[in-house]
Amino acid sequence: MILVNGKPEDRISISDRGLNYGDGLFETIAFRNGVAEFIDAHIQRLVDGCIRLNIPFQQLELLSTELDSIYQSLKDVDSVIKIVITRGSGGRGYLADNTAEPSRIISTHAYPSYPKSYQQQGVSVRLCQHKLSENPTLAGLKHLNRLDNVIARNEWSDENIAEGLMFDQSNHLIEGTMTNVFIVKSNQLISPKIQTSGVNGIIRAQLIRMANQLGINFKEDIISQTELNNADEVFVCNSINGIWPVKNIMDFEKTLSVGPITQQLQHVLLEVEK
Repeated sequence: MILVNGKPEDRISISDRGLNYGDGLFETIAFRNGVAEFIDAHIQRLVDGCIRLNIPFQQLELLSTELDSIYQSLKDVDSVIKIVITRGSGGRGYLADNTAEPSRIISTHAYPSYPKSYQQQGVSVRLCQHKLSENPTLAGLKHLNRLDNVIARNEWSDENIAEGLMFDQSNHLIEGTMTNVFIVKSNQLISPKIQTSGVNGIIRAQLIRMANQLGINFKEDIISQTELNNADEVFVCNSINGIWPVKNIMDFEKTLSVGPITQQLQHVLLEVEK
């Protein structure tokens, strides 16, 4: 199902600034067991992103109504819901017309079928050669400019590699092509700082909150390739996949087990109210 500004449609105007300039934001939401998981957090991030990009999004009630109709159509079919907000249509050129109404696009997609072993035994990952662009103004946002991730993801086609880890221009670990990343060293949970690049993921934020509640020693820090190689545990996460432990980092020929902190967070994430 696809809704464009509340109407069943699969086309947008060729003048839409999301198409022409990547001028917008998106959210990817897991719909499982009849529930849109962490929907309040997703919507809040979308609203906050519009404020940061100065997109005059005033259609929150319309979006909520449209999402309700999506939920009703899905019923109990596990799916992925994607929301895209663009600045709307505008003429040629970078100067935005802030009187234009933003575009709302909601689409539903089949829930991906990954092997259960990804969560139980872990996944193999590689290090991406392409480096993330750095821009503090955009850091943390799930904006539509995802070319860095597209280029990095297309570096490999081996189905045995589930994810690629991405670094910034200083070779500091930031995220996966579609995930956030955590490491554990000496019983301390560490996630890269999201200051100049990367997405501040919904599950990342939930895990940081859970770690603090559980008394797990946590910090955000700069993570080098050496520190990644020396980690006791590594896992990647996002809203669709949950937590995938990393069992193998190909470039280091490093093998890891599913450690106790990873297992603890997996259990709590499954049990938390979504």
